[in-house]
Amino acid sequence: MMETHKSMDNGRIWELDALRGLCILCVIIVHTLFDLVYFWHLPITFPPVYQFIQDNGGVIFILLSGICVTLGSRSLRRGLIVLGFGMVITIVTWGMTKVGMAGPDLVVRFGILHLLGTCMILYPIFKAWPIPLVSGIGVIVIIAGYLFLQNQVQSRWLFLLGLRYPGFTSGDYFPLFPYLGWFLLGTVLGKIFYSDRTTKFPHVRHELPVIRFFKACGRQSLWIYLLHQPIVYGILTILTL
Repeated sequence: MMETHKSMDNGRIWELDALRGLCILCVIIVHTLFDLVYFWHLPITFPPVYQFIQDNGGVIFILLSGICVTLGSRSLRRGLIVLGFGMVITIVTWGMTKVGMAGPDLVVRFGILHLLGTCMILYPIFKAWPIPLVSGIGVIVIIAGYLFLQNQVQSRWLFLLGLRYPGFTSGDYFPLFPYLGWFLLGTVLGKIFYSDRTTKFPHVRHELPVIRFFKACGRQSLWIYLLHQPIVYGILTILTL
């Protein structure tokens, strides 16, 4: 039977959940390797897939979020929740530096959750805009963002837009420029390919165990993202005692 996605909480589009689940599992792998090098100083040579995920995984996740926001009806509420969790991560990582568990470069000043929460909050503004206009703005934001990343400014608050000040560091960094542009393009993809709110792969046996696993991870991706680092850190600590 064809699966229909009526909202972010009820019906689901299986391939979006599965792809999001795959992405979050890739994040866990990347962060585990990072922990082994950063905290335990192990001489690990990162495989090529690590660099690919690090360079492109965030963009894929942002595109997915843009697609999914077009299928829901509570983007403002969800955006505030996600942004709030982002601020919790900022506070926790800042606290880790204060007790000597990490250096100041680990503090997450504007990471993936800050970005996604802000994008969801902004979505109602351009929700009804024509697709060509949103596409054009998205491309401009992306180009401007990558130009921003090549420059520095003296203001200590423009890093939210992608303009960093000298000495700026962030353990996770996804500024509005260029990544809001990728989110906007994701909303375009959602409106074009999922305007009927149905799966594009109705004949795939998505109840197979491996796909069900990816779907389950995708549906709980926020909680997995929030909890995986403490769990991974704890397991590695126990293993190295």
